[in-house]
Amino acid sequence: MNMHGIIQPVTLDVANRASFLQRIWAWMKAHYLFFVVVVLPTTAVATYLFGFASDQYASEAHFLVRSTATPAAPAMGGGIGQIISLAGGASSAQSEAMSVADYLSSHDAVAALEQQDSLVKRYSLPSVDYFSRLRTSNLTPESLVRYYQNMVTVSYIAETGITTLTVRSFRPQDSVELVRKLLQLGEGRVNELNRRSYNDTIASAKQQVIKAEKELTDIQVQMTQFRQSRSDIDPLITGQAQISLVRSLNERLAAARAQLNVVRGAIRPDSPQYRSMVATVKALEGQVAAASAKLTGPSDAIATDIGGYEKLKLQQEFLAKRYEAAVAALAVAREQAQRQQLYIVHVVEPNTPVKSLYPERWRVTLTVLIGTLLLYSISWLIAAGVREHTA
Repeated sequence: MNMHGIIQPVTLDVANRASFLQRIWAWMKAHYLFFVVVVLPTTAVATYLFGFASDQYASEAHFLVRSTATPAAPAMGGGIGQIISLAGGASSAQSEAMSVADYLSSHDAVAALEQQDSLVKRYSLPSVDYFSRLRTSNLTPESLVRYYQNMVTVSYIAETGITTLTVRSFRPQDSVELVRKLLQLGEGRVNELNRRSYNDTIASAKQQVIKAEKELTDIQVQMTQFRQSRSDIDPLITGQAQISLVRSLNERLAAARAQLNVVRGAIRPDSPQYRSMVATVKALEGQVAAASAKLTGPSDAIATDIGGYEKLKLQQEFLAKRYEAAVAALAVAREQAQRQQLYIVHVVEPNTPVKSLYPERWRVTLTVLIGTLLLYSISWLIAAGVREHTA
């Protein structure tokens, strides 16, 4: 057997391999910019994404924030009528829906999830790769919110009023549970908005009722004090009784005078009967004068009491009507507040993911490749322009 026939091919292979490596090295030296700008970053990103990056599972839910006072649009032409109805429903609670979407992306929602659902534990699993998981060393609330906002997406579409909630995590069940918990937090936020709106709506009406009730109570106290000071429960009734007494006394006085005139020519003035009749007339005249003075005298007259009492009585009736109106306004305000109550309608329930959709390995790799190629092309053009200008 010829040993030279074996050694010669091996020597040629080693030489060819060395020559090939030299050519590659020469090409890399000649195109080092392309290697550094394009090949190296793209290879590093692809190696991480396809070799080390952990799978992420996304769960999604859609919901509407509606109001019980939302008017229903008339049915018009099938699909067009539905679109108009949906758009009208969205606009009626647009600000509330946007506030709920903003809340679900805020640090308040992060704090609630951490307190009630162990948010940090779900995203800091040891099995997740270093660059994807939440690193708990020196974790600050701000960094936790940034990480949360990168994994949870809340988008509101003004045209339809639908809010889309998407949650990514490293286990399918975690994504579903987080979406459900966020929906519960959103419903709690809506209930809080309902309480605030209800309280704000009826607060003014309640104040009017309290004010009217206080004024009515005050006038009742004044009327009681007036009665006590005059020792008279109702001056109006007393005045009517006094008027009846004056009228009766005047009638008796008229009758006595008529009788005295009749007998004046028939009997002697010094007779006992005549004197008795004269005394009766004078007594009646005194009673009429006293009763009239009590009714319309200069001081402590019933007429004066009646005037003050009627003023208080008029104020009482006015305030009673005002109180009734305030109570009616409060009832209307409560009814309006009930009609303005918000509620969440689940359009799409959270799904349990089966296949990981993130990270988007091919899309990210191609994006890096295209971006680095553009950067390399721009750098090459700039370098070529400098060389041409130097030459």
